[in-house]
Amino acid sequence: MALVIEGEEKIAAPIEVVWKALNDPNVLKESIPGCESLEMTSPTEMAAKVVLKIGPIKATFSGEVTLKNLKPPHSYTIEGEGKGGIAGFAKGGADVTLTEDGPGSTILRYEAKADVGGKIAQLGSRLITSTSKKLAGQFFSTFGEKVGGA
Repeated sequence: MALVIEGEEKIAAPIEVVWKALNDPNVLKESIPGCESLEMTSPTEMAAKVVLKIGPIKATFSGEVTLKNLKPPHSYTIEGEGKGGIAGFAKGGADVTLTEDGPGSTILRYEAKADVGGKIAQLGSRLITSTSKKLAGQFFSTFGEKVGGA
């Protein structure tokens, strides 16, 4: 089951600060809902462990995250795949774009695509779509607060 999520977040920080935070595993870990660990394995790769509850299913996903198409400090693509054992799998990516919005302010836009399979996919597209949108919204608003409040 595939889905697309788009959004935008205004962050009260200069574009260079936002770019640096998007590449900082500590900031990302604190921003990702349910993230238990996130470690850099190379300059563009990270290993992640995330616990998520989608409807009645709670699963721990272990996976890899890769940064591609890097155009500092304006855009990149983040791709990931996680396996949740019997619960299924999730894979996807997001194109993230940063635009200066006056001095000390940045607009972060994202277009994310996700694909889920296994037991999770059987929950129905409405529940998965609403949960995915909620998680994406939580990530970007928490990220914006952490970076803008820094």
